[in-house]
Amino acid sequence: MLFGQDASSGEGNLVSEFRFKQFSVTQDNCGMKVSTDGVLLGAWADPKQAKSSLDIGTGTGLLSLMLAQRFQHLSLTAIEYDPAAYACATQNVHASPFATQIQLRQGDITQWHTSTRFEHIVCNPPYFTSGQTARDAKRATARHAHTLTHEALLHVLVARLTPSGCADLILPVTEGERLIADATQYGLHLHRQVYVYPTPGKPASRLLFTLSPTTHPLISDTLVLRDDHNHFTPAFAALTRDFYLKLP
Repeated sequence: MLFGQDASSGEGNLVSEFRFKQFSVTQDNCGMKVSTDGVLLGAWADPKQAKSSLDIGTGTGLLSLMLAQRFQHLSLTAIEYDPAAYACATQNVHASPFATQIQLRQGDITQWHTSTRFEHIVCNPPYFTSGQTARDAKRATARHAHTLTHEALLHVLVARLTPSGCADLILPVTEGERLIADATQYGLHLHRQVYVYPTPGKPASRLLFTLSPTTHPLISDTLVLRDDHNHFTPAFAALTRDFYLKLP
């Protein structure tokens, strides 16, 4: 589903470097490679006029790099639990034009003792709360909610968001709907949601959504990635054009 120079296939590909229009991402030692999910979230997330953003579980640093490219006024803090992924993100950020916008931290977000709150949070969280884990330990950590459960993530959002701040996330539909329902118990309200369909004839596979401590009329939409001829739809192309090399 991905495409770009040096990219060969979709999620989980073994490409060591993924080049975008304004930066490159090396990913050899990172459990979760560059994926369509990450690119979707980075292109869709909307900090609005926020001056500060927290990227939870930055992995390769992709989301921070995308947000830094889109919002020059935004100061980002990217935190990563896994030391190898943190080293990968550090390399990618320092090699980019956006190094001065992004501060990197290595550690467990649930153990970060700070009074700092952020106007915006972005997170491509571990997906799966049950089922078989990946055989690769780094990939298992990135994909399964063992090191950051969805309950723990909600606690973090409450603790780290400003009263009027918002958090942008992406999850598979079932996990996303469950987290949205659970979020109400933490005083977090759904502002935006987009159901993402791989093609017109298939069910939605991903859910992009925005949570906030403030209430707001819900904005709901859909996005189809490919048409019946396996071509990227105009909506997906418009969303990601500033990043993918092969979209003029």
